[in-house]
Amino acid sequence: MRRMNKSSISVLLFLCLIAAAVSGGCAGKSEEYPGGQGADGRKSGITAPAGSEVITALSQQEKKGTEAEPVIEEVDYSAYFEGLNGAAVIYDPSENRYQIYNQETALTQRSPCSTFKIISSLIGLENGIIVPEDSVRPWSGEIFWNEDWNRDIGFEDAFRTSCVWYFRQVIDEIGTELMQEELDRLQYGNRDISDWEGRQNTNDDNRALTGFWIESSLRISPKEQTEVMERIFGSDSEYSKGTQDKLKEVMLVSGQSEPGLAVYGKTGQGAEGNTTVDCWFTGFADQGESRIYYCVYLGRTNGADLSAVKAREIALQILADY
Repeated sequence: MRRMNKSSISVLLFLCLIAAAVSGGCAGKSEEYPGGQGADGRKSGITAPAGSEVITALSQQEKKGTEAEPVIEEVDYSAYFEGLNGAAVIYDPSENRYQIYNQETALTQRSPCSTFKIISSLIGLENGIIVPEDSVRPWSGEIFWNEDWNRDIGFEDAFRTSCVWYFRQVIDEIGTELMQEELDRLQYGNRDISDWEGRQNTNDDNRALTGFWIESSLRISPKEQTEVMERIFGSDSEYSKGTQDKLKEVMLVSGQSEPGLAVYGKTGQGAEGNTTVDCWFTGFADQGESRIYYCVYLGRTNGADLSAVKAREIALQILADY
């Protein structure tokens, strides 16, 4: 038998090392069930090949890569705003397209004010805190600036009159833990409910009329408002049909003159001192089988009289022309 030279020995050792590595890589623990056990706790006869975790990670990245980024189109809606500082966002999921007027303002987070009643209603309805047929809450007898609030009031009227004391009670019953969970689930703005009672709001020291959603810790941008509306009312919504239908009922804008167009929304308005600084109208609109999500925001404008009513008026004009 011929003696192997050093070169042959090196090759043989290299091949042995490869064989050992392959054998060891296939004899490890199951990647599907840690510890090499099956779902029933017994040893699994199926093991994942070495490197399968890398393949899985790559396939997840590829899946994410197939989700097209939305198109963002900057539009000129200045004629609707007539010199008022503000922004407008329309999201059309059928085209995965945003139309945005005044992008800097559209991406700036501000207090949601009474548009947040959509969220507190959603959570209250979904969790049985608001039961529409048994939703009347007794008035304390305190005289509020809005005469519509000075009475026993039920959910529908409280939503339409934007009754703060009613929703202050609803939110307190929802509680901090559930509220935070739901805002995280909705990816709602900065999700900050730290000023639960609304003490940052210096316009009012009546805790029946303040909260984290009124010129306080919670903030959201106009673009984020449309994204949240789509998470609630879109095809992938995680909320029940009953909750969505009840919200649609109270959000429906009456007196629409545009044929076939149904607009759903909620106003919001906030002030700093005697100056109105935040005005909103946000929601969605249906025309035939098509649904779009929208938000109009008006901000502080020197010498101008701002109101949520004006924001709603602008939104309805834009939607009618869309």
